[in-house]
This record gives sequence, C-alpha cells and structure tokens, in this order.
Amino acid sequence: MLAAILSLSGLDLTADEASLFRDAGPAGYILFARNIQDRGQLKALTDSLRDLHDRDDLPILIDQEGGRVARMRPPEWQAFPANEAFDRLYRFAPASAIQAARWNARAIALTLAEVGITVDCLPMLDVRQPGASDIVGDRALGSEPMQVAALGRAQLEGLASAGVVGVIKHIPGHGRALVDSHLELPIVDAGEEDLVIDLEPFERLADAPMGMTSHILYRAWDATLPASQSPTVINSIIRQRIGFGGFLMSDDIGMEALSGDVGTRAAACVAAGCDAALHCSGKLDEMIRVAEAVPAMTAEGDARLTRAMATRFTGGEGMTLAEAIDTRDQLLALA
Repeated sequence: MLAAILSLSGLDLTADEASLFRDAGPAGYILFARNIQDRGQLKALTDSLRDLHDRDDLPILIDQEGGRVARMRPPEWQAFPANEAFDRLYRFAPASAIQAARWNARAIALTLAEVGITVDCLPMLDVRQPGASDIVGDRALGSEPMQVAALGRAQLEGLASAGVVGVIKHIPGHGRALVDSHLELPIVDAGEEDLVIDLEPFERLADAPMGMTSHILYRAWDATLPASQSPTVINSIIRQRIGFGGFLMSDDIGMEALSGDVGTRAAACVAAGCDAALHCSGKLDEMIRVAEAVPAMTAEGDARLTRAMATRFTGGEGMTLAEAIDTRDQLLALA
C-alpha cells in the first residue's frame, strides 16, 4: 500500500486514473467539489473506487465541516452550520452545545455514509487565537482548550454513530498562524508555556482514530522544518508528548507553505513520520510524481489505518437525519 492519499480530477474515474491507482495502491482517496454532482453520481464514484481495490473498508475522505468548508452543498444536500455556532451555544449552555455538536456530526455522517464516504476531516481542534489568520476563524470550536476538546469529542462520537471515521486536525495546532498556510508558511514564535494551550485539545483526544498535521513552523520545537516534515514535531510532540497513536496524514502537500515539487514534499512528510502524504489537486502528472517519490506504507502505518477503519463499524441505531437536524436546531436556538 502506497503511503499516500490521492484525489481525482472529475466526476468519474478516468482510465488513466484507474491504471495509476491500481498499480500504486494508495492508502485512500479524498474528494472535492469537482468530484461531486448528485447522490447517484457520487455513490457510483465511491463504488468504482472500492471495486478497483476490492476493499469495503477503503478510506474515502472528504472535508465536510459545515459553514464555508463543505464539498457537498445545497440544493442536493443539507447545509450545516460552521463550528462557531457550537462555540456560541457553549458559552451559555455547555451541555446543550455538546449535544448539538454530536447530533450535527451524526447528521453529517448520515449524508456521507449514504454516498459511500467513510472518513470526514472533522473535528478541527485548533484553538482560536485573537489576531490570527481567518483560515481558522469561524471554523474553530472556541478559544478555550477544554471547550474545544469537549465539542471535538462530541463530533467524533457523532460521526462514529453513523459509521464514519473522524480526523482530528491540524496537529499540533493551527490557531496561532498569522498567515494562511495555503499561501505561505506560517511561523509561530510562541514559547512552550503558550503552546500548552494549543496542545491540550489534541492531548484530550489522543485516542482519535485519525489525525492530520499542520504545515506550520513552530520555532520552539523545530526552527527549520514545518510540523508535517519535522521528525522532531511528529515523533517528540505528536507521538510522544500528545500521545497520539492513530493514523497520521499530512495536510495537503499542494499548499504553498511547503517548498519543492510535489514528490519532494510528499517524501519529506513520510520520511518525517507521517503514515501518509495527502495530495489533493487531482492532477495526474502530480499524482504520478507522488507515487514515484513515496515508499510503501510501514507495517505500523498499515496497522494504524486498519484499526482506524475498523472503528466505523461500531455505530449502532440512532436518530434519523431529520431527527438529528431537528434536535440540533432546537438546541442551537437556545443561544
């Protein structure tokens, strides 16, 4: 299995993509708006990926947070609120906010499971900081670590209740970034005392099945390399200090926070300790370079991925989509 998660160019799996994917055997796939038209098309696409590898537990990822980060949108699908809505409610009624976050996540998961998507890149555990880049903004669950962890735990549970695996992101914390890592490399100068705040939600949810790193340089830990490519950050901070034992992927290697070509970027993430490099552009020539540059996944990474995907079968009976949305809305109205 290749230590990479790849994407697709359009609404259907092309012959060239199928040939590459069959030969390379990536760890999974991630979908974007360019891959999505309606329920029938999307289900056919995810079925084609599973059939290609003959894997019922194939990781098929999406960023379906709610708010401005949603690949599946109206009118075909329900709109979901940004995380800021749960942050506001938590200030007045913490228990109600936790329930609202859980039922919202279940509703998201039910819409994903219907079309064959097995992994959602949620929850976002970045602690919001004043003056930071708006790339976090209303996507954050709050500015207090325990609150972020509590709401994030509810989201993980809500996703799992409908058979979808959650991904905690962006380890070890994106909340202090002053610039958008899609455009340039953020550099965080905060010291150890302040960074304790950023780490706390990830420490509290260290048992999550999957995680995603950040392309941020933290001078306190590694003055040269961004977290996704830093053996020090991945091994000493993420694996040891935070105690995260789940499957670890990089953030999108196409983001301009990283330097070099896509193959170099992907290889550096894997060499540093990421189980897989995440490549999101869907450009065939780039995916070929990634496939040539990264090794097979380690036995440890393979085991972590297997454990993570096994958690999606633990969900039991629960609220329907309509019931979950109605309950969420009644709770959010309290704010």
